[in-house]
Amino acid sequence: MTVTDAPPAATTVPAPTPQPTTVRPQGDPTDVLVTLAQVAPRLGDVPANLERHLELIDDAASAGAALVVFPELSLTGYFLKDLVPEVALREQSAELDRLAAASESIDVIAGCVLESDDARFYNAALYFSGGRLHHVHRKVYLPTYGLFDEARYLAQGDRFRSFAAPLNVALPPRPWQAGMLICEDMWHPTAAGLLAREGVELFICPSASPGRGVVHGHALGTARSYDSMTRTYAQLFTSYLLYCNRVGFEDGISFWGGSRVVGPDGRLLDDPAGGDECLVTHRIDLAAVRRARIAYPLLRDERHDLNDAETERLRNRRTRD
Repeated sequence: MTVTDAPPAATTVPAPTPQPTTVRPQGDPTDVLVTLAQVAPRLGDVPANLERHLELIDDAASAGAALVVFPELSLTGYFLKDLVPEVALREQSAELDRLAAASESIDVIAGCVLESDDARFYNAALYFSGGRLHHVHRKVYLPTYGLFDEARYLAQGDRFRSFAAPLNVALPPRPWQAGMLICEDMWHPTAAGLLAREGVELFICPSASPGRGVVHGHALGTARSYDSMTRTYAQLFTSYLLYCNRVGFEDGISFWGGSRVVGPDGRLLDDPAGGDECLVTHRIDLAAVRRARIAYPLLRDERHDLNDAETERLRNRRTRD
């Protein structure tokens, strides 16, 4: 499979036990292992999904990974509709406490419906590290077209923030600067641009993308779109990008998988995963980000002063109108 080919949609129920890929030999101290847990969550079954998370977290930690990433809404499933209030969790819930405890030896990103104190429900990606909840991203762009109706049940997030990713078992000279985009967030280039402006070196993108639009034989249109986006963002912003999509079926809809790691030069580290459950493990290198930014100083040459001035001009024009 070439990097321009997209994996076909899953046609059978994914295998119940993901198998880890072969881990490359230990590199220099700026290298860390990351694992993408491409799974098929059970719709509305938080207890079962949580137990599966804990099993795979243990597997990834045993393989030496510094970070394991689960897909969007990995604790709940995606097409929740009226189930949203029933499966929602608060930051101080027992379920999230168990995930926090599991992050003592490996950083963990999991997806859930997060309830606020004023009974708002958010599609959230949670980063756990060192036994605590370290960072939360609430999905900003909620799709409301085609088969999507997220805005009917969920509230919009209102910020994109970078953060220092501890990567507990890693030994880099400093933490990676990371930022999260959840699925539809990726379809808005300004979201990635804002994170890049905050110095992001690692884009982390949990997804629950259904397979839609067959083009060029068996290739899915959504798969080809995500292939283009992930490689474009990684190259333009000279950053690694971790894309973890789910698999399985809900309400007759197939999720196509295709999880992958893209390097800061826009090249895939390996072929994308297929349509079954699996663990995708790769080594990423902080030094490679430095090399890419020396070779392609796109971020150095970005005109933030011009962008700010033009944004202010357009905002003032709308105000006058």
